[in-house]
Amino acid sequence: MNTEGAVIPLRGMNISQCDPPEISVSHSSLIVQEGENAVVTCNGSGSPLPDVDWIVTNLHSINTHQTNSNWTNVHSINLTLVNVAREDNGFILTCIAENVVGMTNASVPLTVYFPPRIISLKEPVSRLEHCIEFGVLGNPPPILTWFHNGHALREVNFIHTELYRQDNITEGCLLFNKPTHFNNGNYTLIATNKLGVAKQTVYAHFLEHPFPDINPFVSVADFGSPTPPISVTHKPEEDTFGVSIAVGLAAFACVLLVVLFIVINKYGRRSKFGMKGPVAVISGEEDSASPLHHINHGITTPSSLDAGPDTVVIGMTRIPVIENPQYFRQGHNCHKPDTYVQYIKRRDIVLKRELGEGAFGKVFLAECYNLSPTKDKMLVAVRTLKDPTLAARKDFQREAELLTNLQHDHIVKFYGVCGEGDPLIMVFEYMKHGDLNKFLRAHGPDAMILVDGQPRQTKGDLGLSQMLNIATQIASGMVYLASQHFVHRDLATRNCLVGANLLVKIGDFGMSRDVYSTDYYRVGGHTMLPIRWMPPESIMYRKFTTESDVWSFGVILWEIFTYGKQPWFQLSNTEVIECITQGRVLERPRVALKEVYDIMLGCWQREPQLRLNIKEIYKILQALGKASPIYLDILG
Repeated sequence: MNTEGAVIPLRGMNISQCDPPEISVSHSSLIVQEGENAVVTCNGSGSPLPDVDWIVTNLHSINTHQTNSNWTNVHSINLTLVNVAREDNGFILTCIAENVVGMTNASVPLTVYFPPRIISLKEPVSRLEHCIEFGVLGNPPPILTWFHNGHALREVNFIHTELYRQDNITEGCLLFNKPTHFNNGNYTLIATNKLGVAKQTVYAHFLEHPFPDINPFVSVADFGSPTPPISVTHKPEEDTFGVSIAVGLAAFACVLLVVLFIVINKYGRRSKFGMKGPVAVISGEEDSASPLHHINHGITTPSSLDAGPDTVVIGMTRIPVIENPQYFRQGHNCHKPDTYVQYIKRRDIVLKRELGEGAFGKVFLAECYNLSPTKDKMLVAVRTLKDPTLAARKDFQREAELLTNLQHDHIVKFYGVCGEGDPLIMVFEYMKHGDLNKFLRAHGPDAMILVDGQPRQTKGDLGLSQMLNIATQIASGMVYLASQHFVHRDLATRNCLVGANLLVKIGDFGMSRDVYSTDYYRVGGHTMLPIRWMPPESIMYRKFTTESDVWSFGVILWEIFTYGKQPWFQLSNTEVIECITQGRVLERPRVALKEVYDIMLGCWQREPQLRLNIKEIYKILQALGKASPIYLDILG
């Protein structure tokens, strides 16, 4: 608008020296290693020529200075960083250009790389879980690894690291869920990036060792070298007192040995199973694999009778029992059985092929003639006895008498024995589909398996209703065994057999320990324990009862609904012992109904008396099995 009030368009006006500033920088971002120098340039142009300046407030890098240079229509300024500090990582360098027309700016993010440094590592504290807190500086963010007593720590769901990253600091916790004495020791945190390594150690103590002297279940070699003994200087009177005690104990031991020698000679040597009297097993494993025999050397202890006075043990090992009046009646011979063992002529048994071999001898598929009144011949499984001693023959006969009394639709049928010559033979029914574990794996999502080097594709996955049917049949067999005061001690899918039309029966031909050797944990060089199926009281105290069989049944359910996976397959045997004794349980299988997992949890109660009763389990499974397949699919 002129002096007369007329409006003049801006484009018609003659304006000079009126251009807003423009700015450019030499780096879109600046990446520097700690301790290095760096230069970044900012150029400003415009009319009039703008003032250019770097904003460096709160920048830690020392000797920061700027250099000006003016060219025609360009004002340039260099920012020099000397001995860049790690504290400046993430700082935003800002350049401003300003003249009378306006102002503009440009930003350059500063990244400082530096080696890791552990700024904190604290002894564990108990929250919801035990936590070893730590804080680590480093850029690039360091990779963290843990070592326990000098060995790399394998993190699993109950020992794992949680991170909380903030600015340049990586903070977090090494979390422990219900740690035990196995977790005691030195924990070393190692932080690594491309510029260096930092390491720091903290000691953690969670629980005292429950077996301070010798753990009979786990060898020292499984847990590393023992702690070196502490040297103590005794006073002379203490040494004299100690020697007196030692002499007294030695004298007492000698007297005890003499008494035992007299008793043994008076009443006769004990049988190889630790006591005279009947023993019933399904597995037939010889006493070289018996935990009780190995520990007690044939001498009966209170733990030998934990199964109850009328209890006979099947499966893993044989233990002495008081004769069960249900099978043995009082009379002139005192031990005469109510039922008689069927004897089969050797000429009626034709071996076809070997099925396997266990500690007792071999198992064969055979044809047996004159066994059934309706069949000329039938397929059977025969178990041989490789030890033909007189004592072994008597035990063989006693076992046959007791097995004859086991008659149930879901217990492998025992037909009889052949005692003509050697080897002695026991004859059982043959189940065409073999053991349940292999059957489950062959009918699961990973059914493409190798058999004799050849791939085989099976007929599809088992459905929920079929799984429940399998579980219900095993539960039915276990109800019967419990009613007969039998304790199995090695209940697992490998010791169940599958016949036609998905018929499942409990049995144990004693050969699974070779075929499934990784399912057993060797103790003392001979004893083989199926620890992945054992409850805490069986692992720690060798106590086996109907309730311990219920625990094992819960693991069988887990096997069925994971299509035959090995329980705790991701852990070593010693880690499994640790998990079970400290109260951890297997996670819910992906395809298992909540109702089925509730049964598993009911089987895995730490206190035996709190576990579900096998009859209750059977009723629940029966009810679930009567639900329609569509309903089960919805639940699953």
